[in-house]
Amino acid sequence: METLFAKSAPEWTPLKEHLIQVASAATAFADYLKMDREIAHNGALLHDIGKAHPRFQQRLRGKDNSGIVFRHEISSLLFLSVFPEEQRGPLLETVVGHHKSVRNDAGDKGLLDLEEGYDYQDFHIGDWDAWSPAAFALFHELGVPSVAPFDKTVAGKNLVWAVRYCRKKVRERGYSEWRGLLMGADHFASALIGRTESQLERAFRKPDLGFYDRRHELYPLSYRAASSSKRHSLVVACTGAGKTDFLFRRTRGRVFYTLPFQASINAMYHRVSRDLEKSNPGLDIRVLHASSSVVRRKKEAEEAVLQPLFGSSIKILTPHQLAAIAFGLKGYEALLLDLKGCDIILDEIHTYSGISQAIVLKLVQVLQSLHCRIHIGTATMPSELYRRILDLLGRESILEVKLSDEEMDGFDRHRVHKLASFEEAYPLIDEAMDGGEKVLLVCNRVAKAQEIHRSMRERYPHIDILLLHSRFKRGDRNEKEKELLGLDVQGRPLGRYNTGDGACIVVSTQIVEVSLDISFDRMVTECAPIDALVQRFGRINRKRSQDRPKELRPVHVIAPPSCEKEALPYDLEVLNRSFAVLPDGNVLRERDLQEYIDTVFPSIDFMKIEEHSVFKSDGSIRIDKLTHRSRSILFELLDIDSVVCITESDEARYAESHFEDRLNLEIPVRYFSVREMRQSDKGHRPFIIPDGAYSRILGLEIGLIDKSKFDTNLQFL
Repeated sequence: METLFAKSAPEWTPLKEHLIQVASAATAFADYLKMDREIAHNGALLHDIGKAHPRFQQRLRGKDNSGIVFRHEISSLLFLSVFPEEQRGPLLETVVGHHKSVRNDAGDKGLLDLEEGYDYQDFHIGDWDAWSPAAFALFHELGVPSVAPFDKTVAGKNLVWAVRYCRKKVRERGYSEWRGLLMGADHFASALIGRTESQLERAFRKPDLGFYDRRHELYPLSYRAASSSKRHSLVVACTGAGKTDFLFRRTRGRVFYTLPFQASINAMYHRVSRDLEKSNPGLDIRVLHASSSVVRRKKEAEEAVLQPLFGSSIKILTPHQLAAIAFGLKGYEALLLDLKGCDIILDEIHTYSGISQAIVLKLVQVLQSLHCRIHIGTATMPSELYRRILDLLGRESILEVKLSDEEMDGFDRHRVHKLASFEEAYPLIDEAMDGGEKVLLVCNRVAKAQEIHRSMRERYPHIDILLLHSRFKRGDRNEKEKELLGLDVQGRPLGRYNTGDGACIVVSTQIVEVSLDISFDRMVTECAPIDALVQRFGRINRKRSQDRPKELRPVHVIAPPSCEKEALPYDLEVLNRSFAVLPDGNVLRERDLQEYIDTVFPSIDFMKIEEHSVFKSDGSIRIDKLTHRSRSILFELLDIDSVVCITESDEARYAESHFEDRLNLEIPVRYFSVREMRQSDKGHRPFIIPDGAYSRILGLEIGLIDKSKFDTNLQFL
């Protein structure tokens, strides 16, 4: 008998092997979540059995060019009656929606969407007598008891029952835990393939965070007691006061750790991995990259969010990725189950707009409903946002931690100088290079950073100069971050950039604001909101020691532009207020920062996220069961990278690579920058861009993405 496959190249995973792997994951997750493990096991065996259909096998081999929609989940439902009748409701929920929303799916391929189209029932039953014996035989091999083959009449009745069940369920509001369980298990096994069993041994392990219970007089928070009967935490402290250590000390179980920027989570991932390696051998620490698959439907863009693997001891990601649960995006049920009862660290919360502030508040509300312990850390927070968080979590449930004025005085490290334009900075940079200083130049947009980098290379051809922003191939960006940190894989100094003694220049965007543990001598930055500027300043004069005398280092802030368009991605009025409150030629005093922030943000115009969220303030859930939303309010309103692209020369390699290797080839980008490009059907469905639009030095240059610039030789390969 010809081998049945579940996955095409490069894995070519046999169907039997895939079903066993998913069943292992599903039962492990069910045990953790205290759900019925027999139903979880049976659902896993049933979910992809429809891939035994010859249409699916032909499609894997590229031999089905009919163009007719075939959904293996629907063919799987034909076998519902293989299992006990009392299990069929939960089993159907594991199968029918583990890829698609059953109604209003982005591609009109959900079960109830197809009800309105072609004669899909007969098509999915096909030549039942020819192909079903292989599926029944597979059930027998998998140990399903009392497997008695049945004819296509019974199969058709199973599908009719499934349709009726779904019609009833989508009239209910809420979410299906069974759907979430199978989604999580299927993604887990698909990503890990042959490593599923070994990875499951590491799943759901509580990390030993004793490493962070360390004391040092330079870090005042290290002396604050983290033990408290209060469930949540709200910590306001200067950059470098030991905030991250304190937040980790407040946790009790598995941890979801968030930082505001995708590009900053790599550095934190490596930092936490190094910190915990000795005390937690084999600990499952994961970093979640926001890759989206965008498909077309009636000329609109639709978004599906890549969900994290279940069960990690520590998962590092962004708040916007967590916010998928609030908006009911694809896979949100799996993420909900993974989050339940965990510790959530929302670190370095600094928000630039009412949109993101409202999302953070909604996220806090949803996480609280999942019985999570929430720990918020920030160097900067408007008082109104602080009060809103207290109201949501309840002051009696929050351990509030702040530094005293005297403690804050020990973190005065910068003297601020205002500049009218970037041109005024050139003599200052000349002086810094002559003096062997390490200089950090920060721009608000990638294109501006690329322009400044070119200028610096021309002006200082013999100086080490590095460009860092979010639009590099992930593999290239990982290498650049290592180069910037100046450490090898064992954490030993390389004597370059951060660990070097000579002059160097790093040009970056706002991704340096958090988590990158670097200490430079001087900064020149475009104006940003005051809270963001404070975070940027934290990369200058960061290193402290008991033997080193306290000193001040210069930060030069360029005046805001004159028009709204040039101010993007920030609000021009906020930039003007931020620039106005900064001292000029004087020390930036940490004890004055709260006054500055409240002057810049006297009130907050919170966007009405409530109407877009599926989780309401009254505790109700407003989404039809077995469905999800394809379009994201985040995708439409936030200025974030929402899709990925790859270069044309990487396309073949991407198609043949495994999950983690594919990630390293992907370049985060906004949909509207690449929407006219061809899209791959592999992995995260990256858009294909010309090689000429990307270089390892400059990264992706949006202005060079042009259909006419593709290599015709590659198009014929």
